[in-house]
Amino acid sequence: MTDRAQPLAGKTALVTGSSKGIGAATALALAEAGAHVVLTGRDVRALEQVEDRIHELGGSATIAPVDFEESDGIARLAQAIAGRWDVLDILVISAAYLPALSPVTQIDRKEFGRAVTVNILATQALLTAFDPLLKRAEAGRVIGLTSSVGAGPRAYWSAYGSTKAAFDNLLESYAREVEKIGNIRVAVLDPGATRTAMRAKAYPGEDPKTVKQPGVVASRIVELVVNGYDTPHRERVAEPD
Repeated sequence: MTDRAQPLAGKTALVTGSSKGIGAATALALAEAGAHVVLTGRDVRALEQVEDRIHELGGSATIAPVDFEESDGIARLAQAIAGRWDVLDILVISAAYLPALSPVTQIDRKEFGRAVTVNILATQALLTAFDPLLKRAEAGRVIGLTSSVGAGPRAYWSAYGSTKAAFDNLLESYAREVEKIGNIRVAVLDPGATRTAMRAKAYPGEDPKTVKQPGVVASRIVELVVNGYDTPHRERVAEPD
């Protein structure tokens, strides 16, 4: 392939939650664009399947399994990546946990705690751990996948929505902190209704064929990375025509 066909040739990307759904689609799309993609998540077998698909497309990827609920998981991940690469060009934060939908007064504390850990604490840890590598990149890009319930409270969605509100705040605050001192650019992307396992969990009666496929979101992420954007950038992925 030519460099034009692979605009991200020579770039290194880390995609969290890349074993399935939007994360997996994004990993595939970035690899097709020429990036070497580090795949991370808990399901090793699923990560291997994504890696195999990338190799079948002629791309390159590395598996780095990690559980964000482990206290030192992200630190170990960062250490492993820093030991192999001098820079990280692209960080896509796709991993998230959806607790059971319920009234505020009936939130399951264990599930809520898990959502706080994965959606908030892990996000801060990722930014902290990979900030040095992102700053060494010629044009570091951070893209976090959010949800509309973070910006607009909705009945029964408070456990998830509140963690996504904090997620958004962390990313947009980081964007303002780094925009004047380097080339890191941060985007918060709301994928909208997308055909994922998380969506099926939240809307069990919905026909999955009525919502867009993860590849639509992945394509938009690649467009943002390739074409650039002002920081902080926020958008909702448009529905396909």
